[in-house]
Amino acid sequence: MKNTFTLWTIIKEGDLIVLNPREEWIDNDGKLVSHNSKAKNLICCALTRSEFNRISACKSAKEMWDKLKLTCEGTDKVKETKIDILVTQYEKFQMLIGETITQMYSRFTDITNGLTGLGKMYNNRDMVRKNLRSLPSQWTPKVTAIEEANDLTTMSLEKLIGSLMEHEINMERLSESSSKKKFTNAFKVIATPSTSFSSSLKNAGSKDSDVDDVLSKLQRILKKKKNGSRRIQKKEKKEKEPVCYECKKPGHLRPDCPRLKKIGQLENLRRSTRNSKEKPWQLLGTMKKSPL
Repeated sequence: MKNTFTLWTIIKEGDLIVLNPREEWIDNDGKLVSHNSKAKNLICCALTRSEFNRISACKSAKEMWDKLKLTCEGTDKVKETKIDILVTQYEKFQMLIGETITQMYSRFTDITNGLTGLGKMYNNRDMVRKNLRSLPSQWTPKVTAIEEANDLTTMSLEKLIGSLMEHEINMERLSESSSKKKFTNAFKVIATPSTSFSSSLKNAGSKDSDVDDVLSKLQRILKKKKNGSRRIQKKEKKEKEPVCYECKKPGHLRPDCPRLKKIGQLENLRRSTRNSKEKPWQLLGTMKKSPL
């Protein structure tokens, strides 16, 4: 533990200074130089190849540390910008739809850990209240119960998350049981035959004699409605049939009207009598023989 603290002091504050020249080193001077080398080696072993290339030219452990701190955290302005972004996420933090308590706590921990790494910290009381405020409206009874049963100033965040997880499990169990009951009731309704419904009506009719009269009246009304609908359908069919504008009879159009055909034949007969020498009664005889 003592050597570890010495190495971290070298990384944060700088190498241990040896005043004597190399030819006049004593045992303590050799130990100091050894600690400086161990601190540099500790940093190099924790880096990837690309990160090592950034600090390979540094001569001390402190110089390596400062360069890594600048590349990872940035300048003070960059650090302040990151803090502002994380603080905004912290203030707007809410439980998402379909999210579990474990997933919500994981997102919250990522935000708080990022703020802690940048030097911004929230106390336990603020984090407990923030998690309670981030829950949706269906959690209101549980939030009220926790606030009344516990002192939020001394309650730990882990205890709060454990209580919320327990309530979440109970809510899932109750929802599953209620869904099973709804399914069984629906299955019973579907499985019951129609005869049971008719028998129940008969039993009700035996208790109350007026029910039979009501049913008979309803049946008569339904029959009248059916007959009326059939008559309306017949009328609609008749209305849909074509009507001749010449003879005003349904079933054909004016070009196919037999009355027009007879009139046309008579006109042809008159023309032919004018132009031919035959007598009109002879032409009428030929018309009667020819089919319409």
